Amino acid sequence: MIPLKRPLSHPSFIFNKSNSKSLRSLIKNTRSTNETFSSPIPIFYFKFSDSTMPIFAANSSSFSRVNTHFPDSENQPTLTSKAQTFPQIRTFCVKRTNPNAELSASNDIPIVSTVSGPIQTSQPIDAGSSMRKPISLWPGMYHSPVTNALWEARSSMFEKSFAENDSQTELVAKTPSMSRTSIAYKFSSDYILREQYKNPWDEMRMGKLLEDLDALAGTISYKHCRNDDGATRPILLVTASVDKMVLKKPIRVDFDLKISGAVTWVGRSSMEIQMEVTQSTPDSPDPSDSVALVANFTFVARDSKTGKSAPLNQILPEAEHEKLLWKEAEERNKMRKQKRIAEKKDVDNRDEDRLNTLLAEGRVFCDMPALADRDSILIRDTRHENSLMCQPQQRNIHGRIFGGFLMRKASELAFSNAYAFAGAAPCFMEVDHVDFFKPVDVGNFLRFKSCVLYTELENPMKPLINVEVVAHVTRPELRCSEVSNKFYFTFTVRPEAMKEGLKIRNVVPATEEEARRVLERMDAERSQ
Repeated sequence: MIPLKRPLSHPSFIFNKSNSKSLRSLIKNTRSTNETFSSPIPIFYFKFSDSTMPIFAANSSSFSRVNTHFPDSENQPTLTSKAQTFPQIRTFCVKRTNPNAELSASNDIPIVSTVSGPIQTSQPIDAGSSMRKPISLWPGMYHSPVTNALWEARSSMFEKSFAENDSQTELVAKTPSMSRTSIAYKFSSDYILREQYKNPWDEMRMGKLLEDLDALAGTISYKHCRNDDGATRPILLVTASVDKMVLKKPIRVDFDLKISGAVTWVGRSSMEIQMEVTQSTPDSPDPSDSVALVANFTFVARDSKTGKSAPLNQILPEAEHEKLLWKEAEERNKMRKQKRIAEKKDVDNRDEDRLNTLLAEGRVFCDMPALADRDSILIRDTRHENSLMCQPQQRNIHGRIFGGFLMRKASELAFSNAYAFAGAAPCFMEVDHVDFFKPVDVGNFLRFKSCVLYTELENPMKPLINVEVVAHVTRPELRCSEVSNKFYFTFTVRPEAMKEGLKIRNVVPATEEEARRVLERMDAERSQ
């Protein structure tokens, strides 16, 4: 018997008044215990108008007392309204036919809403599958639909690795197609799913999409690390960095969306995963024009016991396209190493002229504010902050804070900062390279600090707003604070707003430290 969680005063219940006294006396006899009671008397019936849905009746052999709410009064209302349809409760999970079916190379991971909307017609999904997972493997359910579905799929690998933790088999070479995984968003037919990804301007919430990309990359990385017997070696896979992501075309929230990805390059203990976000719209029916965004995530492997780097299964590209992606990833890996070496060198030989030029207007703001340019503003006057405690519900399967959660929170703060600065709804353009410096644990005090670093006003109809977000991991007990991540987002404003007379201000630094940060970002943009 499936318990009902709606009060019997709901119009969808048809109440049988004549039998209420008999049931009331039965309830009183069981009120002092937590037992269930049985009643042969039909009290009410409940059904969905959809013929595929089950019909519930209270005269089944066992009925839980805790879900029945009758007032003490003997005068019960007579409810005669017809049965109505209301949303069906269900969780996000993957329909499976065998333990590893959800991660097969050809099987997409379906993403559906938690509640059926007015135009939702998909079949119910097993609501009990996620509840059977070990609690140590199943983090809090705050996450996005994609995160829930991906971790549901990923948990089967962990269950097998825990049961067979001695599966320290030899490393094997795997093709990119063996790790390829896709996610399908049925926005056009799933009303409630669409509502979860829509912002107040009926556009895509890019922060949630970044969160989903990180979750998918994690699942793909674990899929690559599985052995032929389906077991996963006891290693930790963490996000090390994310390459620059540029939005190639606007993503609409009323058309179906697909994210697909695979491992494209593997080093000794690191791997690169490339993902594509595709969407076909009436404006771009050609599949070659459907790519909206490409993302490259780098994951590193650590031994779960020692914390040292762990070797990975190598990659064996077969098709010409796979070989080309491998070469491109190899070049990116070399460039990352060169960049790290360059950053360790002395940077005191910066162009002093460029620094002085940037600081000139800022010094006027500081020393002669009445004479400062009214079309400019100091960086420090654009700052916004957001602080939060890292709760257990935000952890990943390793007990640390999910990297996609950090990306989403940073993206939403950057969006808010750009909105407050421009005075109009901003449009996401790109997010620059992201490095994950420090892990974030449950119980940490996390602070996000953002500011508009600089603006680009060469094109008056398409100004660019560059926002910096720095995540600080603070531990008050230890009196320490460390930088966990640095994020750099670029937004623009709709041309309609610019035509209506909106004017974006120039942003200037007031200190040498701010000026150096601006120069570093400008140089990084030019080098890409």
